[in-house]
Amino acid sequence: MTELLQDWVTLQAETRSDAFAVVLREDRLTYGQLEARSNQLAGLLRDTGCKKGDRVCLLMPKSPTALVGLLGIYKADCIFVPLDLSNPAARLTKILESCESRCILAAGPVVHLLDELFTDAALRVSLSVGWLGADRPVAGSFVAHFAMEDVRGYPSTPLESRNTRHDPAHILFTSGSTGHPKGVVVSHSSVIHFVEWARQYFHMDASDRTSGHSPLHFDLSTFDIFGTFAAGAELHLVPPDLNLLPHKLADFIRASELTQWFSVPSILNYLAKFDVVKPHDFPTLKRLLWCGEVFPTPALSYWMTRLPHVSFTNLYGPTEATIASSYYTVPECPPDPSAEVPIGTECDGEELLVLDDRLEPVPNGEIGDLYIRGVGLSPGYWRDPERTAAAFLQNPRALDPTDRLYKTGDLARIGRDDGLIYFLGRADSQIKSRGYRIELGEIEAALNAIDGLQEAAVVGIPSGGFEGTLIACAYALLPGRDVSPADLRKALSALLPTYMIPARWLLSASLPKNANGKIDRRALRERFQAHEAATA
Repeated sequence: MTELLQDWVTLQAETRSDAFAVVLREDRLTYGQLEARSNQLAGLLRDTGCKKGDRVCLLMPKSPTALVGLLGIYKADCIFVPLDLSNPAARLTKILESCESRCILAAGPVVHLLDELFTDAALRVSLSVGWLGADRPVAGSFVAHFAMEDVRGYPSTPLESRNTRHDPAHILFTSGSTGHPKGVVVSHSSVIHFVEWARQYFHMDASDRTSGHSPLHFDLSTFDIFGTFAAGAELHLVPPDLNLLPHKLADFIRASELTQWFSVPSILNYLAKFDVVKPHDFPTLKRLLWCGEVFPTPALSYWMTRLPHVSFTNLYGPTEATIASSYYTVPECPPDPSAEVPIGTECDGEELLVLDDRLEPVPNGEIGDLYIRGVGLSPGYWRDPERTAAAFLQNPRALDPTDRLYKTGDLARIGRDDGLIYFLGRADSQIKSRGYRIELGEIEAALNAIDGLQEAAVVGIPSGGFEGTLIACAYALLPGRDVSPADLRKALSALLPTYMIPARWLLSASLPKNANGKIDRRALRERFQAHEAATA
């Protein structure tokens, strides 16, 4: 088995140097070029003082250059921390402070965002910037300590690695209920184990042309990248601007002659809504995979009836369990639009358990909390032992103290007849919207910082549209204050990314309370759902 993630690129460069590795429109790199340039970057990072375990952030759109950055970080024995370009500076500052990054690699339309970040005096002292764009920027608050021209001056020979497969590969920051993003630590070994299983199960090889739809801060992109590199295939990065252009996105799949598509279901549902898939379309496509949220059965049936030559696989797994922990390849087009599609059975080395409050298995057919154990589990949350201990529990039925269970926060049941696992929704305040995992508590924490509000609550309501789940906010004002939804949207935009801004608003004299005096979120959810039904 491969020792480190970057080893796959080295192996392909040694055997298939001239084969294309990554493509974005006219920008493309071969395996040989990807290996040489990432070696050069690793050498420069080492010379600037980066050492084993240092966190290096990446702030740039996904591109061949971004993958050079990712691999260079790994080859310098550092930990990769991808940043979401849609985040406001205030949220990125929390992430940078949490991971104590010593360097940030940047390129593309991020100069203004960097300027905002570097108005923070502490960041100006602690954080250096490496600019990987074509031209060194003329900036205000930040200075590029090195640029791509400096990288090119370094030898392209590989460095000796000090990492092992058990060391962290990256930290992926997700929404945190306290208002602070939480960093999920992912090791080289857990990614390698999943990729090796998936490559075998899906029969991936060097003839494949795979999609790279997810942004780099989504763990789905990890499989896009390293599943492709492990097979020696071509990764075709999907331009983000196509996500709102369904006809052009369908054209991209055809023109790129993709053999594999992998994404969250919302984009597939969106393409179905606009009816852009023709009968027997995408003739080269072999497999379509989705993960991250429920794929509505009517939309799945739409795809399956039009593409009978394609296999369709539902993958399930939170970031804390590395990409996916279970799979289900749909054997035939569901005859009933209301039929449930299971999340299936465990991937190799994983186990999914449906347990009660005492961590005892519930009988098949009954609802319980979904737990995961096995090789994919994260070591925990970055420098947050309390949160780690609350989510990663010692397995009470195991003698080995390192045998852990991860509490997903999802509800599930095991089918009485088929023994398959069915996902039934969230047990807490976390939702999935547009493929993003969102803690509603983080939105509420941001709302509570806005002047003029007496109280506010946020709930998720099901949507048949692109979002999957709509974010709805109910709020009450302090006496004599006048704050509109437009005012709240503007204030939240300085604190949260666009996908976390509520789409529905309700101003009320006071929010409903339950018998314990707490805000009754079920009542709020029902009120919003009734309004949605009345206006449909």
